[in-house]
Amino acid sequence: MKRVLKFKESKIISSNLSYRENGDNSELSKLLLEEQKGFCVYTETYLGRSDKKEIDHFNPKYSFTERNNYNNLFLVKGQWNNEKSNKWDSFQPVLHPTDPNFETRILYDQGDYFAANSLDTEAKHLIELLKLDDPDLAFERKKYINRKRGEIAAFGSSTEDFFKTLISDDINSIQFLRAIECEFEIDIKSLI
Repeated sequence: MKRVLKFKESKIISSNLSYRENGDNSELSKLLLEEQKGFCVYTETYLGRSDKKEIDHFNPKYSFTERNNYNNLFLVKGQWNNEKSNKWDSFQPVLHPTDPNFETRILYDQGDYFAANSLDTEAKHLIELLKLDDPDLAFERKKYINRKRGEIAAFGSSTEDFFKTLISDDINSIQFLRAIECEFEIDIKSLI
């Protein structure tokens, strides 16, 4: 998982959009999807047409105004939203996905995520809350990276050209953005 960037010039802010309880949030959802370049913040997988997309209030315990604030809203896959919500209270305090030091507090190494400092409770809790350390998920990240290494070799071109082609031809097959950036040393988000 990468740090999530929120923008002062966001259309969500300039349009004065906020989450509506039991209301139509399609415009908010559309703009979050656009800002996130089509990817789930938590899984780092493409949010395709058949995916159940949900607006997650990262901290569900905030007051009504804070909870519905732009900086607390993320578009995610429904399963992750439901799982996170069910165990929120067990993982407090938790690192916020927009924390400016996110990548130095949560490290990626060959498919695995871990807290840079074993005493950083917030980082450890976020990893556990979102199951970033799940062995099956880590195994999937490792398999994905190895598969892409083989495909790049077979493609016979630069890593950047390979991913540009993949994004153009089949963006659904792009997954694990931070893993791609760390393993292949490219800025995948700038290519999307």
